[in-house]
Amino acid sequence: MPADVIMPMLGMAQETGKVLRWLKQDGESVRKGEPLLEVETDKVTVEIEAPADGTLAGVRAGDGVEVPVGEVIAFVLADGEVAPVADAEPRVSREVEAVAAAPTVEPVTMPSRKRGPLASPKARRLAQERGVDLAALQGTGPNGAIVAADVERLQHIGTKSPAQETAVTNSDTFAVSSVWRVMAQRTQASWQDVPHFFLHRDVDASRLNSWKRVAPEKTSVTDLLVKVCAEALRRHPRVNASWRDGNIEPAPGVNVAIAVATSDGLVVPVVHGADTLTLQQISERRRAVAEAARAGRLRPEDVQGGSFTISNLGMYGVDAFQAIVNAPQAAILAVGRTADRPWVVDGAVVARPVMTLSVSFDHRAVDGARGAEFLDTLASLIEEPAGLVA
Repeated sequence: MPADVIMPMLGMAQETGKVLRWLKQDGESVRKGEPLLEVETDKVTVEIEAPADGTLAGVRAGDGVEVPVGEVIAFVLADGEVAPVADAEPRVSREVEAVAAAPTVEPVTMPSRKRGPLASPKARRLAQERGVDLAALQGTGPNGAIVAADVERLQHIGTKSPAQETAVTNSDTFAVSSVWRVMAQRTQASWQDVPHFFLHRDVDASRLNSWKRVAPEKTSVTDLLVKVCAEALRRHPRVNASWRDGNIEPAPGVNVAIAVATSDGLVVPVVHGADTLTLQQISERRRAVAEAARAGRLRPEDVQGGSFTISNLGMYGVDAFQAIVNAPQAAILAVGRTADRPWVVDGAVVARPVMTLSVSFDHRAVDGARGAEFLDTLASLIEEPAGLVA
């Protein structure tokens, strides 16, 4: 039976996704796991991989077309198979057919075109924004793929001086990527629709710093915080939930998302099942998704299912800040830098490394008392992480 290529769901409230660019042509051979197309959703731009080995066929949505979540947009055929005839109404994937029928959308035939050079999504976007011909570049990425740095390098050869390049006049405008546009829309919607409240607490980070010194190589403060937050969420499942259709729905797992800044905008990849992972596993996962985010290579599963978010700006010298809830999640942790401050110990004032935690909550899912209890657990685990060191 032909393998379905479907428009994925990357968020609970997502209804559609946009086909940005097909990376394979109708009739071309593909391998399972090979990138087929780029899709823009309400969360991020991702690459969709081939679900099986075979031949891409029956492409039903061309570049730029908005498609309902779950709709079949193409097939991968094994030898001897034939693509199903297009229905009067678009066919929904077998995985979601029992859940809901997709809205009617006229099938769109993919125009035949010459295959472009292998390039990351970020490199393609930069090239389009700057009028760069990708065919003229020599890729330095895996398998000779063109990456964003290759486009940037071309732009800096024989062009303006750095001072000229960074000069901005009143008539200039800044280019806005699709990722930035989506981020802006989601942030605005969350700020308008979610009744926020904020709790703050300073914590002694001495033991956290000691833990980092004995942790596996390349472990970051963010990795430690993912581990701590996962344990706190396990103890307070009400915070690991979301407000949806008048009900508080528990998340299917403790999936901690991490805000990652890229040149295109903010994306939030997820460490799934963080409460079941060792610190080293968390660190490896965090490094992998952060690298993929900055290279524009996130997969759909990398941004699905987050139940809580951490935003750490300590590396920028920020002392404290308040973050906007990443709806439909119920809470987000904002972390500032760790700096020596006066701290009272046994009646004496001493210098201690202090970190400020700020948690933003959706008041529909979490009330003040529950939020305070969660923050107290979080602070206690940071100040005494015994039992979490692994």
